Amino acid sequence: QVQLVESGGGLVQPGGSLTLTCVVSGSVYNNNVMGWYRQAPGKQRELVARLTSSGGTNYADAVKGRFTISGDNTVTTVWLQMNTLQPEDTGVYYCNVVNPWGQSSWGQGTQVTISS
Repeated sequence: QVQLVESGGGLVQPGGSLTLTCVVSGSVYNNNVMGWYRQAPGKQRELVARLTSSGGTNYADAVKGRFTISGDNTVTTVWLQMNTLQPEDTGVYYCNVVNPWGQSSWGQGTQVTISS
């Protein structure tokens, strides 16, 4: 079983920055795929960024050049550095891990609000 705990959300003015942290515990494997997703009010949850065990990354078009996903070598912590935040980045951000067998686990989410 895997547990994920996100932190770092908050209220930020447009143009500001935040760093989200996800701590993973439990059955952690070196070949996990880690990701950050977000869900805005009234919208479906969407992928923001993904990090593979080999260090490969991919990003949603809306955040390319502004967000950076990274992780530690033990695959127990993953970060999402978010710069130049915009009101449309508002939502609940969720950490996700998919193990080598395709099983997916989610954190409880952290609220990010961009407003002046």
